Amino acid sequence: MTQMVDERVANMPPPADAAEGVSNRIISPTRLMWWKFKKHKLAVASGIFLILAYLATIFAGFVSPYDPASRSNNLYAPPQGIHFKDAEGNFHLQPFVYGYEMTRDLDTLRPVYTTDTDEIYPLRLFVQGESYRLFGLFDADIHLFGVEDGYVHLAGTDDFGRDMLSRLVYGAQISLSVGIISVLLSLVLGLVIGGISGLYGGMIDSFIQRVIEAIIAIPTIPLWLGLAAAVPRDWPPVYQYFAILAVLSLISWTSTARVARGRFLALREQDFVTAAKVYGASQPRIIRKHLVPNLMSYVIVTLTLAVPNIIIGETALSFLGVGLKPPTVSWGVLLQEAQSVQIVQFYPWIWIGPALCVILVVLAFNFVGDGARDAADPFSR
Repeated sequence: MTQMVDERVANMPPPADAAEGVSNRIISPTRLMWWKFKKHKLAVASGIFLILAYLATIFAGFVSPYDPASRSNNLYAPPQGIHFKDAEGNFHLQPFVYGYEMTRDLDTLRPVYTTDTDEIYPLRLFVQGESYRLFGLFDADIHLFGVEDGYVHLAGTDDFGRDMLSRLVYGAQISLSVGIISVLLSLVLGLVIGGISGLYGGMIDSFIQRVIEAIIAIPTIPLWLGLAAAVPRDWPPVYQYFAILAVLSLISWTSTARVARGRFLALREQDFVTAAKVYGASQPRIIRKHLVPNLMSYVIVTLTLAVPNIIIGETALSFLGVGLKPPTVSWGVLLQEAQSVQIVQFYPWIWIGPALCVILVVLAFNFVGDGARDAADPFSR
């Protein structure tokens, strides 16, 4: 009888997928999530934008045409436009920018700039300019673009003649890194504390939940302001940076802890956890091998959706003057200029640049989070 069954199985035709050359191997959840994520075109485009943004922060000295503290005589100069045709209608294969012609408003004494069509500065790639330290280790002086003789301010200048594009690129180093590092710290705190609360229960669970409820009951902005104001103002910029990281991390872990507690409460009753206990697996191994991997989809979604809140938090603190302060450069510090009515009315490029950067990055993270959430949902198509 067994021999007859084996012969029938051997003579059965191959499956349709195998006939078409498709492998019948088991697809991992990570690869399945990636396939589903790629269908979300807006999330993919936002992910590419964020990768380019973080690459620009890593190579800030190379991407920016000038040092963020470098000053020029062009105070409050507006952004220069890139041209291919000159004033006489001649087409140039190489893009160029026009120079400035500055006059004074006799009523307000503010500088007024007009385009000087007699000054043409061709834009070049990989131009030698001001020196900088690549990765903080190597001296370099090659910039992605620039002009050999003259100046280029594609995003204008501020009240000290500093190039706004360079300051935006260097400001992204702090604003973007604050979001990632703070979220990672708060994620670790939330998973550990929430996991302990969900696994052990009892008095430990009650105590942790009461602490979380007490923190959540405090309004966020006053709590941020109070903790940030406790940071000594005479600290070096590096110390202030890590202090802001700690402030943002100590507040944002509570929501992660509550969700992690609920997930651990549900997972610890599953059959695979019971089977692992029956086979003699230790509690740390069950957490590491069985519970944490089942939380990875939630972790990915949390990372992408929590980073914008941290970036906005740092921007708000610096804007209100209790976060980072000059000479440290961040998008929130740059937005402090928007508190002046004169800046808002006459020099809008000074605050529009950092505001636009914050909006684009926050939207990109939200779109990536939406795509990751849909990809991690096992019931989505």
